Amino acid sequence: MEILVATAIGFMTAAGVYLTLRKRTFAVVLGMTLLSYATNLFLFVTGRLVIDQPPILQKGVESYTDPLPQALVLTAIVISFGMTAVVVMMALGAFLEGGDDHVDLPATDRREPRPRPAQDEGAR
Repeated sequence: MEILVATAIGFMTAAGVYLTLRKRTFAVVLGMTLLSYATNLFLFVTGRLVIDQPPILQKGVESYTDPLPQALVLTAIVISFGMTAVVVMMALGAFLEGGDDHVDLPATDRREPRPRPAQDEGAR
């Protein structure tokens, strides 16, 4: 089981790095998300892979599952979801402002943003 989980973490990390190095913002966002999933899985596995063990030490039970990695993963999931939302909004803003979603597009090659329609003052 450990080999399978380690292989899954390795593949997720490799795919995340590959997507993060792409030139499009959507691929970068997906790559960062995959990297955060791989990190969360790594943190979860550090609590040992055991089945039917209590999360705290009890009388008569010799082994237990460490609850700290589970708490760290729950916190990391919330933080990564919030950061993904922030990065998506920044990428959307850059796309709307620059007209393209290339990460390394020079400013001289960007097209002019579309003019915004004038709002009617009387309609408010």
